[in-house]
Amino acid sequence: MKVLYFAWLRQKIGRGEEAVDLPVAVRTVGELAAWLAARGGGYAEAFADVKRVRAALNQEHVDFAAPVKGGDEVAFFPPVTGG
Repeated sequence: MKVLYFAWLRQKIGRGEEAVDLPVAVRTVGELAAWLAARGGGYAEAFADVKRVRAALNQEHVDFAAPVKGGDEVAFFPPVTGG
């Protein structure tokens, strides 16, 4: 699975993307975020408040209940605000 991080999530985690082997127990975007947070460090900081995080699955906006599978691309980013 390819995981992308944008804006302040990228800054906290220290990378813009990575390939991860999806654990069998991870079935949703939310479970993926929790699994990443459990890595500690910048991951824990980035996913400390998932209400501040949005996700896209294969380049389509989804909520954290969306199912994931190996080979998917998941992007995490902050909410977009306009001016």
